[in-house]
Order: sequence, then structure tokens, then C-alpha cells
Amino acid sequence: MEHQAVTAFGNAVNMGPAFWTATVIFLTAYGIIISEKIHKTIIAIVGAGLMLTLKILEQHEAFNSEALGIDWNVIFLLISMMIIINLMRPTGFFEYIAIKSAKLGRGEPMRIMIIFAVVTAVLSALLDNVTTVLLLAPVTLLIADALEIDPIPFLIAEAMASNVGGTATLIGDPPNIMIASKAQLNFMDFIYNLTPAIIVTMVVFLVIIKLVFAKKLNVRPELKTRVMAMNEKEAIKDPLMLKKSLFVLFLVITGFVFHGTFHYEPATVALMGAGLLLLLSGTHEPHEVLSEVEWPTIFFFMGLFILVGGVVKVGLIKWMSLKVLALTQGNMFSTSMLIMWFSAFTSAFVDNIPYVATMNPLVADMAHQIWPHLQGIALLHKPELMPVWWSLALGSCLGGNGTAIGASANVIVVGMAERRAEKSALSASWPTACRS
Repeated sequence: MEHQAVTAFGNAVNMGPAFWTATVIFLTAYGIIISEKIHKTIIAIVGAGLMLTLKILEQHEAFNSEALGIDWNVIFLLISMMIIINLMRPTGFFEYIAIKSAKLGRGEPMRIMIIFAVVTAVLSALLDNVTTVLLLAPVTLLIADALEIDPIPFLIAEAMASNVGGTATLIGDPPNIMIASKAQLNFMDFIYNLTPAIIVTMVVFLVIIKLVFAKKLNVRPELKTRVMAMNEKEAIKDPLMLKKSLFVLFLVITGFVFHGTFHYEPATVALMGAGLLLLLSGTHEPHEVLSEVEWPTIFFFMGLFILVGGVVKVGLIKWMSLKVLALTQGNMFSTSMLIMWFSAFTSAFVDNIPYVATMNPLVADMAHQIWPHLQGIALLHKPELMPVWWSLALGSCLGGNGTAIGASANVIVVGMAERRAEKSALSASWPTACRS
């Protein structure tokens, strides 16, 4: 006889062979992804293939079902923003911003660090945090070399600031993109509900880094002149393309702000922007631009959506949501606090993308258990439920600052430190900075 789990909040979950098969595939895939023994994209694709081959999830469900399949809004939003950033990258815009910021700091290391942190946070909110760190960190190393100081505090500050800034908007961090798509939230929802909290968080963060690093950042006056002698205008490689890129980026961000008003999905806005910039760039052969899209990341998302769709279909996510409700007794404040702090702790050690991919349907199913008479946006936007979505976003995005491996931006700066034979110093510094 098949076992059944029953709770006061909903119907029984049928724990038959399909349930256990899907659960084993799901947990095994997540375990290998966390261990990083095999590239996460390979595991996600293999896991998705197993879900389809064993018919736990039908192919038409994986590719066409809004509830169980690939979230194409997330996929095309990511691809389109990657195209826009890849076209902007060679213009020298990011190098210009970094050098200009250093000169605004008058060569004072602490001022430069604070300005870099603010610039990183703002760019991470408008583009994405991983790209921002990738583009600004090399220039940061150049500035640190000119001042003959340790670059580690700068890299830590920028990585953490990128995670803070990326939390502020719909497009700043992949988990937010996923949450927005699942909960049908628009760009301004994030601005109204998360940006004020992130501004306060950023102010506190800047105070903390000043207290932690100020005494370690002293340089001789003659070294400051090196920074002031840098010419930021020389960083601009293609002024015409830069103007075109900034024009299109302005249109895209404006489109994000008003996409809810005109009933366009964010992916539609981003895709139109990417196409327009490709057209304006005069690129006759887009192969090079498209080849620089992070296709392994895109296929990781696709595989992940199918993996999660399989366990949603068999009832594992429903079982998990019922357990959460049993723990909090359906109290939404308790549920919000539990999800925020659990997300923060988990995201410090586990990639927040697969974590949010799992939590999204869990929150939606949990809401369905409490308000079974509601459907669609009426359910997802239930006022009592909204704090749960924001708690998930805050916890999963900010939790990555807990450790050196907690977020992609953190891993990037660790890699840069490795190449400078300073990995041990960074790893040792990270928890100290976080505790402070």
C-alpha cells in the first residue's frame, strides 16, 4: 500500500513510486550540484533528461506548461540582458566609471572603496551583479597596484556591495528574476518594496566597511598622484557605440519601469532592447556576440526548471509546503521570518539559484493550501502572502554575503585573488568582515 502524508492544511500527498523516483533524482542532482564535483549544468541537464525519459514529466509539460515547465520569461530575459552587456563591454564604459570614481576619491583609499562600493551596487541593480564585478574588479586591481595597497578589502567590499545592490531590483540578481516571474511581480514592485530596505542596508554596510578597513588603508601622498594622473577618457574605446549602448539601456530600463502599465513581460522589453542594440551596432554577423552569451548558465536554468517541475508534479513540493505550514501554524509573519532566515543561512553555503527554483513553487503551493478558493494573481498577490515573497528575495540574495562561496560574485573575487596568490588572505578576511 502506498504511504500518504496528511496534514490539517490540505489533501494527502500520494507517495507512490513516481514520488520517490523523482525525489531521488532531485536530491541526487542537488547534492552533486552543491558538491561541485561535476559542472552544475551537466547535472541539471542529466537530471532533466531523467525526469523526461522516465515520464515523470512529459515533454509537452516541460516545454509548454506554465506551472511545471521551463520559465521562458526568465530564460529570454537573461539571454537578452547578456547580449546588451556583451555589446557594451568593449566600449570601455566600465573602466571609465572605475577610474573616474577613483579620481573622485582624490586618491584616498577609504573614499575610493566607498565610492566603488556605491558604484558597484548601483550598476548591479541596473545590470547584474556578476557582470558588474567581472568588469570592475580588474580596474580595482589596477588602482590598488597604483596605490601599493592590498586589493583584498576592495574586492570584498565590491562583491558584497554587488549582492546588496542586486537585491534592489527585478533584474539585479537571477533569484529576483525568478521570483518576479513566478509571483507575477513587476519592476516597480521591487523598487517600492525592496529598494528602501536595500538603501538602509547599504548605508549600514558602508559604515561597517569603514570601521573594519579604515586603519588598514593608508598610503603615501606621492602614490595618490598616480591615481589622479590617470586619464579616464582613454578608457573609452568606442565612443559612438557607447552612446548607442547607453541610449538602448535607457530605453530598456524605462521599459522595465512601465512594463506593468503596458502589460509587457520583462523578457519582451529586454529582447526588443537586445535586438535594437544589435541592429544599431552594425554587426553583420552576430555570431561573436551570441557566442559570448553564458549558454552553460542558460541551460543550467532550463534543466533546473524541469527538475523542479518533476518534483512539483509528484507532490514533493506540496509535502514540503505542508511541513512549513505545520511548523508555523499558517501564521504569515512567522512564515516570512522562517523563510527569510532559512534562505539567508542556506544561501550562504548553497547556490541561491537552485534554492529559489525550489522555494518558488513551495511558496505558491503553501498559499494554495491556505487560500484554496483563490487562483492566479489573486492568490499570488494576496496581501498576507506578499511579505513571504519579499522575505525570500531578501534572504536568498543577501545571504550570499555570509561566506566566500555564498554568491557567484564572491567566487569571482576569490578566483582573482587565487591568481594573485592571495586566496588564503581573502578566505580568512571574509568571515571577519561579515561578523563585524
